[in-house]
Amino acid sequence: MTKQLVWQGRFLQVAMRGSYECVERRGISGIVGIIAVTDDGKLILVEQFRPPVQASVIELPAGLAGDQAGGEGESLETAARRELLEETGYEARTMRPVARGAASAGLCDEIITLMLAGGLTRTGTGGGDEHEAITVHEVPLTDLLAWLGQRQTGGAVIDVKVYAALAFVS
Repeated sequence: MTKQLVWQGRFLQVAMRGSYECVERRGISGIVGIIAVTDDGKLILVEQFRPPVQASVIELPAGLAGDQAGGEGESLETAARRELLEETGYEARTMRPVARGAASAGLCDEIITLMLAGGLTRTGTGGGDEHEAITVHEVPLTDLLAWLGQRQTGGAVIDVKVYAALAFVS
């Protein structure tokens, strides 16, 4: 299928693939979402305001691989470890891929790899980089669905990958 570039921004571009418009990420080698569960059974989640949905969103820690100058060949595992530490303050002894799939196949080309992080140790404060304002939540798996329901009732948007993560935790 032919591809025609319609618009290009700093991080995204819009292309026509045949007669179909789609959004593409620029300058990355992949996307990771991290399913991080503490030894005492708490799922580590992050919360931040997301302008596209004009709401605070509850998400898995996540980020882009290969998006930093000089790190174009960054592996997904390295990116997952970097993002987990940056966003949550946790380091993981183990990190392994458990799923890979499209985020919103009708809109964009994002393929996300979910990584399962184990053996967590808190070594920092998290909160993201200088461009982010991230709140870290440690939610017991036994209370997760009720907690998410309360947050949603309070106006937060829940990223569906949080629910997908439940397939990989016990």
